[in-house]
Amino acid sequence: MASTKDQVHEYYDFILPLVLQAGKVLTDAEQVEVEFKKDIWDLVTVHDRKIEEVLIQSIKDKYPSHKYIGEEDTESKKSTPKLTDDPTWIIDPIDGTANFVRGMPITGISVGLTINKEQWLGIVYNPYFNELFTAIKGEGAFLNGKRIHTSGCKEIAKSVIGYEITIARRNEYYYNLYMYRLKHLMPIIQGIRSLGCIILGLCYVACGRTDAYQCDGQYPWDLAAGGLILTEAGGHLVDSFGKDLDLMEPNFLGGATKELVDQYMEVERKADEERINADELKRKFSP
Repeated sequence: MASTKDQVHEYYDFILPLVLQAGKVLTDAEQVEVEFKKDIWDLVTVHDRKIEEVLIQSIKDKYPSHKYIGEEDTESKKSTPKLTDDPTWIIDPIDGTANFVRGMPITGISVGLTINKEQWLGIVYNPYFNELFTAIKGEGAFLNGKRIHTSGCKEIAKSVIGYEITIARRNEYYYNLYMYRLKHLMPIIQGIRSLGCIILGLCYVACGRTDAYQCDGQYPWDLAAGGLILTEAGGHLVDSFGKDLDLMEPNFLGGATKELVDQYMEVERKADEERINADELKRKFSP
């Protein structure tokens, strides 16, 4: 009987050509028709749906007992499936859709695989730069077949963080959450980047281009592949509120080292405390 690792290698060999083929859907796109989901900043295109449908149908045909969680399928059903012990493919057909429709090449395809609720396989592909990030649990992380590692940064003052500040516009809660944290971080870090593509944000920490990456209030397809790639590259990943990290409802902070992540967490706990105290005072004195 094949071991789990042997099976994962089989799954990797199966899905990789499909991901590479899906990349052509992006690079060959000429006219992009855009639709809006619930909010004006939440976009979807026919290319998102086409890539996801092809990947999911191929998985169904090859492994009919496997489960899948796709961003667009979840959106259409208005609910996220529960994660089970069954092999489950978690797919983001185009992360960074807003970049894609504007011709900005910071976008990609993400496919993760969980078995027994553990992340076993991650693939992130940016076809515009021909960059393929991959990881299998326990075997390290790679960029175009070459082993990658984080920057190893251990000092917050020397670090550059990726932070998706656009999410602050989602509602008042996220606006305050992000603004208070940024207020505390900006004076003490070297720099900040907002890529508009979560999966690449995680991969950029994995290969040392940035030192940390944070995003709150996200979804399993945002973390399923990139999170594994980051940790396999030697990085550290936690829930940004200090809870157990939940793949299905992720609030995550990833960094080059545990030491660096601990420093970010210390600063952000102070920011969160200030925000909570301000909210309590506002409620107390509101008419």
